[in-house]
Amino acid sequence: MKYSVAFASEVDSWKWAKRAEALGFHAAWFYDTQLLNPDVFICMALAAHETTTIRLGTGVLVPSNRIEPVTANAFASLNRLAPGRIDFGVGTGFTARRTMGLGAIPLARTKVYIERVQQLLAGETVEWDFESQPKKIKFLNPDLGLINLEDEIPLWVSAFGPKAMQLAAELDAGWLNFGINGADKALESMQQAWRAAGHAPSDLKSNLFFLGAVLTGDEAEDEARLMAQGGPLTAVMFHNLADEVGAMGGRNLPMGPLSNLLGDYLSAHDQYAPEDAKYLTNHRGHLMFVRPEETHISPELVRSTTLSGTESELITSLSALKAAGYTEVTIQLVHDHEAALEDWAKVFAQVE
Repeated sequence: MKYSVAFASEVDSWKWAKRAEALGFHAAWFYDTQLLNPDVFICMALAAHETTTIRLGTGVLVPSNRIEPVTANAFASLNRLAPGRIDFGVGTGFTARRTMGLGAIPLARTKVYIERVQQLLAGETVEWDFESQPKKIKFLNPDLGLINLEDEIPLWVSAFGPKAMQLAAELDAGWLNFGINGADKALESMQQAWRAAGHAPSDLKSNLFFLGAVLTGDEAEDEARLMAQGGPLTAVMFHNLADEVGAMGGRNLPMGPLSNLLGDYLSAHDQYAPEDAKYLTNHRGHLMFVRPEETHISPELVRSTTLSGTESELITSLSALKAAGYTEVTIQLVHDHEAALEDWAKVFAQVE
C-alpha cells in the first residue's frame, strides 16, 4: 500500500509536498476548491518546480469550473514541469460547486468532459460544443516542446454511488474515496463494479482520503489535535447534511445518532445570511477549520468519524485497510498543522 498526502491547496503547499517527498510519500494531492483556496494549478506548479519524484494530482478537478481546453492545457503545462508525475483526479463536484450553491454535475456530462480532456492530452482533434456552437479543437503547436503530451497522465475518478463507480470502471480509472466510515463496504462496491466492467481485480487502483490525528496519550494535547486535525472533516459531514436536509432538502432529518446534533447545527444554520445564500457560510472553512458556532463538534465525535488514534491503533486500522484491498491511502494535512506529516510518516512506516 502506498502513502500519500493531500492539501486544501495553498501557495506554500509545495514546502510540505517537498518534505513528503523526502519522507518517501508516493503522491501529493491538491484540492480544487475555488473561493476557499488558491488556484489548484498554481499550487501544483510550485510543487512541480520544487520536487523531483513525488507524484502530483488534482484531488479533484470539477468539470463545470474549467472548460476542457483550459484543463488540458493546465495538465500539459504541469506535465512539462514534472514529466510523468501528474495525475488527473476528477469528480462530479462537491465542495467546489456547493460553495456556489450548486449540486453535482450529471455523470453523463462528466464522462464527456473527461473523454475530451483525455483526447486533447493524446494530441487528438476533439469535437467540442461551446456556446451552442460545434467546433473542432486541438493543441496547435505541441512540437515546440512548451507543453508535454508525451508522458501519460493517469485518470482517477472520485466515485461514491454505484453509477459513479460504474463510470470509473468503464473509464479504466483509479478510484478515489473519501472518509473512513464505511470505507470497507465502499471498496467492496467498487471492486464489484470493476469486475463487472471486465477488469482484473488486481488492476484496480484505490485511494482512500482521510483526516485524523495521531494521538499522544496526553488528554489536553489529544483533544486539541482531534479538533484541529480531524474536526474539519467531521464538520463537513454536517455541511453536507445541512444542504441535503436543510436548505436544499426540506429539513427532513434522518433518524440515527446524528439527528439531534444535526438539529443543533441547523439551528445555527438558520441564522446564516443572506437568506438566499446560506451556503456562503455553511461551507466556510470547509476541510480547513471548525467554525466557532459549530459547538456540536466534540473531540469524541471527531475520533469516531475520522482516522484518529494512538500509533498502535492507527497501525492496526491501516493494516486492515491494506488487507481489504486499498492500494493507497492519503492523509489530508490541515492549515497550520502541516507538521503532523512527521507523525503520519512514522505511523505509515510501521504498517505491515
